[in-house]
Amino acid sequence: MMIQLKIKSIALGTMVSGLLLGAIACNTTSGGNTNEENTSDLPGAGTILTHGQSSLLEEHFQSQIINKALEQLGYETQPPKELTYPTLYAAIGNGDIDYTAVNWDRLHTEFYENSGGDEKLAHVGVLTPSVLQGYQMDKKTADEYNITSLEQLKDPEIAQLFDTDGNGKANLTGCDPGWGCELVIEHHLDAYGLRDTVEHDQGQYSALIADTLVRYQEGEPVFFYTWTPYWVGGVLKPGEETIWLEVPYTDLPEEQGEVSEADTTANGKNLGFVVDRIRVVANKEFVDANPAAEKLFELVEIPLDDINAQNMLIQEGENTPEDIERHVNEWISDNQELFDSWVEQAMEVES
Repeated sequence: MMIQLKIKSIALGTMVSGLLLGAIACNTTSGGNTNEENTSDLPGAGTILTHGQSSLLEEHFQSQIINKALEQLGYETQPPKELTYPTLYAAIGNGDIDYTAVNWDRLHTEFYENSGGDEKLAHVGVLTPSVLQGYQMDKKTADEYNITSLEQLKDPEIAQLFDTDGNGKANLTGCDPGWGCELVIEHHLDAYGLRDTVEHDQGQYSALIADTLVRYQEGEPVFFYTWTPYWVGGVLKPGEETIWLEVPYTDLPEEQGEVSEADTTANGKNLGFVVDRIRVVANKEFVDANPAAEKLFELVEIPLDDINAQNMLIQEGENTPEDIERHVNEWISDNQELFDSWVEQAMEVES
């Protein structure tokens, strides 16, 4: 009798367990379907997009932050296509790439116009305002010889201070071919009469500036082009280790349009380059078809100091894809409320 009762008890327990497991399974399946339905309701669901960027590691941070937000909107993001700037804009105009987050508004005007202009592309938002470019030299040499202006490099004796290859000309650490800044530098050499005394060293900027830093650390004079946001300003701080050089007057390639002295002046100095802004440039058809993505592009703004800080981490050796991914995730975590507000406002466009 006891054995029969025990068997019945086990059977009943097994049946109850089975019913419970079945209920849990049903609930799990139901939850999965709900998640799939929610995902399919996102504005970017079913849309695969690709962004483009340069090979410069320091420009990957901003793009990945935007991609993380786009993924929250349901878009599927692909690995970036790394292209030189003229090719990058042509690819966006042709629809091969959906957007880039490395547009310098005024500096890249010619690239933008030559790739279809407003008919095929669209400037959206302002990712980082008030970004600078220009010429710097070490403060020690500038103070010793009372150098404040690029025009003073017309003096062969001054120019020779920065001669690194023995030909009597100042060696300017310059800009990669294809970036756009090299066109301005070449224009300035002619406009300010510097062709006979200044040599524009071009190649891979990261390698050239590394050599420049070595010379500085060895106590030699240095003369170089640079920009913000970039890690160089954290190592060679303007006002402490270096100075920004002024230009005698504003003179830029005509492709940049009408430019006044006020447009090229920052902190009381005429730097010779337009005080610019970094923006998103996207394929026109893409933004027309994706108002949520367009709204997101309009909202995202990343402070210059935050980009500089991340760039410094890259310079200090945190330069793998995994490192940059971690930097992005940490920035989002530190700015979670702001990041979430971008996504929420972009969602509302489609609601």
